[in-house]
Amino acid sequence: MKTTQWIIAGLLACVAVIAPHLLKNYGIYLLSYWLIYVIATMGLNLIVGYAGQKALGQAAFLGIGAYTTALMLNAGWSFWLAMPASAALSFVVGLLIGFPALRVQMVYLAFATLGFNELVSLFMRNEEWLTGGTFGISGIPRPSLFGLSLESNIAYYYLVLACTVLLSLLLWGILRSPWGKAFTALRDNPIRAESLGINIQRYTLLSFAIGSAFAGVAGALFASLVQFIEPSPFSSQISIMMYLMVVIGGPGYMLGPLVGAAIGVLAPEALRFAEGWYLFVFGAMVIILMVWLPGGLLSIPDLLRAKRQSREASAARTAASAAASASAISASVSTSAKGATA
Repeated sequence: MKTTQWIIAGLLACVAVIAPHLLKNYGIYLLSYWLIYVIATMGLNLIVGYAGQKALGQAAFLGIGAYTTALMLNAGWSFWLAMPASAALSFVVGLLIGFPALRVQMVYLAFATLGFNELVSLFMRNEEWLTGGTFGISGIPRPSLFGLSLESNIAYYYLVLACTVLLSLLLWGILRSPWGKAFTALRDNPIRAESLGINIQRYTLLSFAIGSAFAGVAGALFASLVQFIEPSPFSSQISIMMYLMVVIGGPGYMLGPLVGAAIGVLAPEALRFAEGWYLFVFGAMVIILMVWLPGGLLSIPDLLRAKRQSREASAARTAASAAASASAISASVSTSAKGATA
């Protein structure tokens, strides 16, 4: 990240630490909910923003993580084993789902991943013996850490915040590594990347697997936060909303998921005063942002910088042209003067 982004990230971290003490119980719960979506969309941003794949199935991996954790916790397993297991299972499934990306691209890949999300949703609804169907799974406990209960909303919030920070650092490390350079090369120009010796298939699969694992962790945290899960939070509509979060925040920007998830999770809550109109207002906001800022909100500084550089370049060209004209006029006058003297 650039220096400015590090400063912004540091300020946001300070605000995130202090914010729960300024909010009531539901506000703290909502912040945890937002951070969970930040984690899930960080994984999607890796797939969409950095690797350049069109994926609409992230909610399915959120659900895989949530149901895996819920089942393991209710069976007596520790949360600290259930969360890595959820991430590992999502990683493996994401690796398998990445194979369609080797054969289909763009909108066809989006439809393929959307179809996968529908299959997962149907499984959650119909396999009642395992998932509880539409009745869901209740009584999901919150974890404890070194004997300290994380049952309260504020304690659990700090757990979610810690996971968000650690996963952000992990993602930053991945993007700074040769893997990250391979992902961006895959996004920018796959043919040229392959000519440089980058294994397109390997890194396509790897982007899906890592991005899905992030959603698995988010699902584990989600299950213990809400303490009751059923299929609707993991539907195709939620996958589309998560994709919009990435696009609104700024695909390929490290801080994009923070902004996008805030718009997707917190904005509807802020617009509840509009009652039945709040979805219309929220939808209009999303459309305006996507039309006027296709690069996302975090692309605004880059757009302003590009406009400034364009103006400076235009001014430099005008100055150079004026100088050339002045030089030509001076040379003409000098020639005329010499002719007159002769």
